[in-house]
Amino acid sequence: MAKTSEKPVPMSTRPPPPLAPVGDGNESALSPPGRPRTLLATDKVSKFYPVKSGLFGRSQQVVRAVDGVSVRVRRGETLGLVGESGCGKSTLGRIMLRLVEPTYGRVIFDGRDILPLSHAEMRPLRRKMQIIFQDPYSSLNPRMTVRDIVGEAIRIHKLAATKSDEDARIALLLQKVGMRPEAMDRYPHEFSGGQRQRIGIARALAVEPEFIVCDEPISALDVSIQAQIVNLLMDLQDDLGVAYLFISHDLKIVEHVSHRVAVMYLGKIVEQAPADALYREARHPYTRALLSSAPSLDPARRKLRVLLEGDAPSPIDPPAGCAFHPRCTRAIKGTCDKEVPALAETTPGSGHRVACWSPYDAEGK
Repeated sequence: MAKTSEKPVPMSTRPPPPLAPVGDGNESALSPPGRPRTLLATDKVSKFYPVKSGLFGRSQQVVRAVDGVSVRVRRGETLGLVGESGCGKSTLGRIMLRLVEPTYGRVIFDGRDILPLSHAEMRPLRRKMQIIFQDPYSSLNPRMTVRDIVGEAIRIHKLAATKSDEDARIALLLQKVGMRPEAMDRYPHEFSGGQRQRIGIARALAVEPEFIVCDEPISALDVSIQAQIVNLLMDLQDDLGVAYLFISHDLKIVEHVSHRVAVMYLGKIVEQAPADALYREARHPYTRALLSSAPSLDPARRKLRVLLEGDAPSPIDPPAGCAFHPRCTRAIKGTCDKEVPALAETTPGSGHRVACWSPYDAEGK
């Protein structure tokens, strides 16, 4: 892994090292023998990008792209991650894969902290963690055939004994994603956007991963193709047991594919819950505003109408207290503008967590 050239973030921005234990609180119920139910967890991870300003760039500020986020992805589940553009969703996904090094925090994969690992120590874990990119046009090398694109990782990790074994493996992968084996000898420009994304999915599956970051995998596709790709991902999950972090701004799609949903605002998780609970009784004003912006024929959804005014604050200079309070109609003066709310369960054992001083109740009041 290439070393970063970024200068260290000033120590004044660094909080104390994280000490929270990483676990489910229900590890034994659905866990494989000897393995934790949680596959991947982040513990208070943050990513600050230094920004120079002032005369000759002497004054240094930081962009808080991700700010103290703790989330868990369980084996075989889909965690949906939603929020406005620029809130830090993609950065968090890349931190989970260690494609971006966090400023501080921990990333635990299969019970092991992966951040202290060297490049050589990370290589075996690369097989278990993959990514599907947003743009199927720029994510595939136009000079490589489908055989080379899908087979590259197979060769790197020595997963096929012979060339014929490799070809058979590639053909099977293409069939899994709904493509003919004859596509192996063709180039990306010969395929449509949906077919290219299927090739990208086959590439991610080539090394038999346990966890895949789906970084807005359908946003660049025609609406008529999006449902096909989403259904393919869900079928593959049922067949292979792979876990997903599904990043998207499309709330309807996230509801359809996710077991649990996390809502992100200005680098922080403001609400997290099982998908049905979050869409039925969102507690955070920001979540309600997002849901109300999506068209729906459900009368219960129409009651969630919350007008979201103004733009998100700058991550360089976030407001004090709750970052959402300047746009919130329920903000409590003297509290929301001064103290940062913790992400806490609304009811013990419910798994529904919200970071708000004035959350809605289950009835929307």
